Amino acid sequence: MTDQSRFVERVRHELKFRVATVLETEHITPRMVRVTLGCDDFASFVSLGYDDHCKVFFAEPGATGFPVPTAGENGLAFPSGQRPEARDYTPRYYDNTAKTLTLDFVLHGDGPASSWAEKAAPGHQIGIGGPRGSFVLRGAFDWYVLIGDETALPAIARRLEELPRDAAVFALIEIADTAEVQKIDAPEGAQIKWVSREGAEPGTPDLLLAAARTLVLPEGDGYVFIAGESAMSKAVRKHFVEDRQHEPDWIKAAGYWQAGTQDFDDGHAH
Repeated sequence: MTDQSRFVERVRHELKFRVATVLETEHITPRMVRVTLGCDDFASFVSLGYDDHCKVFFAEPGATGFPVPTAGENGLAFPSGQRPEARDYTPRYYDNTAKTLTLDFVLHGDGPASSWAEKAAPGHQIGIGGPRGSFVLRGAFDWYVLIGDETALPAIARRLEELPRDAAVFALIEIADTAEVQKIDAPEGAQIKWVSREGAEPGTPDLLLAAARTLVLPEGDGYVFIAGESAMSKAVRKHFVEDRQHEPDWIKAAGYWQAGTQDFDDGHAH
């Protein structure tokens, strides 16, 4: 039985589409670009969960503006008749007063998101849909575990920054190499392990699964968040459920991408 004082609440938001303009870009590591977007309608932007996602729509290659769609019976209708390429991204920061939204993009050399982010400059526009809703964890746990690769890093970093300063938290973050280590305003005493692939290609569960097996966790009830490559998320979840006998209700495992598949979606909001 799980503690009834702890529960997951799904909060729905009014679905909105916004055309946002790039205000600033910053290479926070060699392979990650932080893009700050502005839009007057960000005054009403809502993201209550650290692993929320918004749908990011990209302009055609070479275009700096973004076509404004109209809402129809079958959803958004774009002037060209074609729906632009879109991917899911975690809101890293947002400021309703400043009317800004910040997203972090992994530069992996291909795909519409990476290609756009690599060339993004002030004045360029993209479309932002949602978030449709938030997955909010209510109640405090004795400890937290956060595990993921670069695609989950924005969600993990946001969670580390939003947790109480005295929270017991353990994070395992897979990165390409040590140059990708980021500075995160984590709780005092947080144990963060950066797991480097040493330049190897991403897409196997081995590194994070091995690191998860070495975790020494305290007594009490903990919540586990796992996200990133689909096979990795499944393997690490299986380790916690079967090897550690962890309460399945207190694990969220999401596949943000799948090796060898473009625009993969396992149905988990992120």
